[in-house]
Amino acid sequence: MDSALLEIIHQHRHNWPTSFDADLTPFFHTLHRAHGDLLGAAFKVVGYYDLSPAEFDVLASLRRSPPPHELTPSQLQQALLITSGGLTKILHQLEVRGLISRSTASTDRRVKPVRLTDHALPLVEQALQAILQHVGCWIKETLSAQEIQQ
Repeated sequence: MDSALLEIIHQHRHNWPTSFDADLTPFFHTLHRAHGDLLGAAFKVVGYYDLSPAEFDVLASLRRSPPPHELTPSQLQQALLITSGGLTKILHQLEVRGLISRSTASTDRRVKPVRLTDHALPLVEQALQAILQHVGCWIKETLSAQEIQQ
């Protein structure tokens, strides 16, 4: 554990003892720090692909869906926990860049499904592989195989 994290735990124990649990509080702070470090590393890798974290999340959500890798904006909004206004902005940016396409649903003309383009497919796959390699190395250096499984 690094000294900054130990200091946070010490401050919590000293300044907020009524909420301090000797087992859970250090674990929570350590997990929170690791989460931040992992996200920071992933965001940095995504930036190499000229994508914002939110843009990558949209593309990855579409890629996880079955072919033709299409979801409605409502489905994307639920998957990403993002406001409709924020999603609209991200979708516009991705559409301008040719990474998604929008069409009108045949069953309801108000719905405009979002589809991953052929141009975006290799980009999102390469970005995810880079994230897994970069972040995976950090995890494997930090934890044993048994700890990762656990």
